[in-house]
Amino acid sequence: MGMTTPPRTLAEALRARDDESLAGLLRARPDLLSPVPNDITQLATRAGTRASVVRALEHLDRFALQTAEALAVAPDPAPYDTLLALLTGDGQDDGTARDDAGTAIRSAAPGAVATLREQALVWGENDRLRLVRTARELLAPSPQHPSPTGLGPTVAEATAGMSPGRLQEILAAAGLPATHDPVSAVASLSALFTDRSRMGELLDTAPVEALSVLDRLVWGPPYGEVTPNPTPPVKWLRDRGLLLPVSTRTVVLPREAALHLRAGRAHRVPEPLPPAVVAAATRDPQAVDSAAAGQAFLAVSTVEELLTSWNGGGPPILRAGGLSVRELKRIAAVLDVSEPIAAFWLELAYAAGLLASDGEADERYAPTPAYDDWTELPVQDRWVHLATTWLTATRTAGLVGGQDAKGRALSALGPELDRSAAPEVRHRILALLASLDPGTAPDPESLLARLRWERPLRGASTSAGNTTDLRSRIALWTLNESELLGITGRGALSSQSRALIDSGPAKAAALLAPLIPEPLDHVLLQADLTAVAPGPLERPLADTLSVLADIESKGGATVYRFTPGSVRRALDAGQSAADLHAFLAAHSRTPVPQPLSYLIDDVARRHGHLRIGAASAYVRCDDEAVLNEILADRRSATLRLRRLAPTALAAQIDPASLLEGLREMGYAPAAESAEGDVLITRAGIRRTPPRTPPAPIPEGPPVPDGTLLGAAVRAIRAGDTAATVVHKETDGTAATAGSLPRTTSAETLATVQAAAMTGSAVWIGYVNAEGAASQRVIAPVRVEGGFVTAYDHTADEVRTYPLHRITGVAELADDATT
Repeated sequence: MGMTTPPRTLAEALRARDDESLAGLLRARPDLLSPVPNDITQLATRAGTRASVVRALEHLDRFALQTAEALAVAPDPAPYDTLLALLTGDGQDDGTARDDAGTAIRSAAPGAVATLREQALVWGENDRLRLVRTARELLAPSPQHPSPTGLGPTVAEATAGMSPGRLQEILAAAGLPATHDPVSAVASLSALFTDRSRMGELLDTAPVEALSVLDRLVWGPPYGEVTPNPTPPVKWLRDRGLLLPVSTRTVVLPREAALHLRAGRAHRVPEPLPPAVVAAATRDPQAVDSAAAGQAFLAVSTVEELLTSWNGGGPPILRAGGLSVRELKRIAAVLDVSEPIAAFWLELAYAAGLLASDGEADERYAPTPAYDDWTELPVQDRWVHLATTWLTATRTAGLVGGQDAKGRALSALGPELDRSAAPEVRHRILALLASLDPGTAPDPESLLARLRWERPLRGASTSAGNTTDLRSRIALWTLNESELLGITGRGALSSQSRALIDSGPAKAAALLAPLIPEPLDHVLLQADLTAVAPGPLERPLADTLSVLADIESKGGATVYRFTPGSVRRALDAGQSAADLHAFLAAHSRTPVPQPLSYLIDDVARRHGHLRIGAASAYVRCDDEAVLNEILADRRSATLRLRRLAPTALAAQIDPASLLEGLREMGYAPAAESAEGDVLITRAGIRRTPPRTPPAPIPEGPPVPDGTLLGAAVRAIRAGDTAATVVHKETDGTAATAGSLPRTTSAETLATVQAAAMTGSAVWIGYVNAEGAASQRVIAPVRVEGGFVTAYDHTADEVRTYPLHRITGVAELADDATT
């Protein structure tokens, strides 16, 4: 890339890249942009920090990671051929399968090296490949951190500090010539272990038990414990250096010997190709779309039913946040689902901004105003809102019921449920499903295997002392949740979901709309005080019917049951008996059964006969006999009633409790206002103040767009120019950039005026308003009023500087490049 000599450092290698390559690095590792580096040197330094390298390694696929691991145990620097030999082996144990694997490795290895080089984990030409030092430290073997390859230290590393006498004993036992130079002794032993013929002859003389010991150590871990008096096979290996001491009780198989036993391979099973996603079943695509559409409609209905049940105010919030186990069980019973599925619907509604806390002193959950807007949308648009929310949400409902790192239970709607990896796993699972033919349901195990290959270091997560594969768990939850939500149907990705991923919400809603059943404007009333809705109902009808009757069963058809309590609920909401009769007659395809008419009339006749108001509370009734009956009833003792007048009783409890108590006794009292009017209790009036949905927690910095990348690359290039340009001192001699230039005010003014006239660039020292000093390369354009306007090569933009803040100015050397 324009370099005549190989780079000596990572900074030099990055400096030699073109702008597109630098942009690719920043796109692959966006953490390097926070903040934008001043120059290439700072970029290289940041790219070598431990946190950044760990993050970059976590985003490698398995073969790219295996390539990096092989470089970590190779000599530094390593030729490409040496790396390839570690990946393919030396060919001594090749068979047909090994030949095929070697061909795949040789095809995939250039791409893996290119990936590592693009992400600045590897630099240098192919004859001198270097793994960045931090990555080598992370992947290289040590007693505290065994190598992922299972290889131990080299002979030189394992014998460091060993006495010359002991080295001589090992050389003699191995049949090597004696030497008094420890370096030569180590080199001689290393040469033996890397010579296949001589190493084969040595192992031919080994006892069978000694070869069994080597077999247990060869693929790792390479360390073993020995007693003060080791067995003869171990002693034979230790005497010949095939086991070298690490401590008084620990020995290690040196890397060179292990590679001989492995036929030169760094990994037992290299994986150059991603595992294929296997089809478990193939279904009719139309059947898949229909099943997914039916489930999508059920998902919308379930969320609506959930929030409708909390219209008057939901359950209280725990002091630590979230929903209690008792309330979760209660809502699961209302929805007729299991508790984990109820937790999923709760979390989805919360993430979609349809549910939140009301913010009152006695804090409770309730629907938000956004819920009312959502219910006005067509079913397909409501589903698209839920699906897009689920795709991007970091809250993970599958964790509910588990424990956090401190052993505390994780509750629904509570804290500690965000997992930043969830959106990426969901998108990846759906992308793999979309790669299959329409109607194809994948085998879950093959999906998990593919995910582990793509991000082998990303799965491990410690929770309550247990290490689990978090990405695999999220993937399995994703498969279950996508089926619940109607993203998939019968295990396969639906057409509307493919459109949601590829074309956006509008296209997905358009494909789903024809598959959603049309809402009905009627029900079928039956003589057993039930009404059957043979399909989805129009919203006004559904809202009124949900107040007038209780849902008894759901499915293809919904069964509503009329009870005295449900009819009273409708009367409390302001309906009269005549209104209810007219409503049923208008919306029933069957005649209104006589028992239902009698039920409505009977409840209406008694409704409001008793009046409850605030005294603290009182009961008023024109019929003295009714009040006498109440006072004589033993169940009224807890209400603490006393007669004030022939038609009025007073109570020492609040009106709401008095209402509830009399209703439990079988009466139908009505609340009244201070003016004596009946209070109408309308359903659906409890709403939280406007709330914004919880923001997903991003997984690291966001990937920058092209505009930001271009600006960042220009800024880094300009800063690098300013940092590396050669300046000319006031005496005319050339010097590299160091301390800020110092000149008098008159000299500064004269130099920048001359530069503005000639159009040349100069080097200035500048102190900003906060007192921070910096050096810049500028091309003055105009000097007037105590300010200089110039093109700043460092910032890559035109700026204006006060002359009194310029510490000094110097011309650039004649051969400087700006």
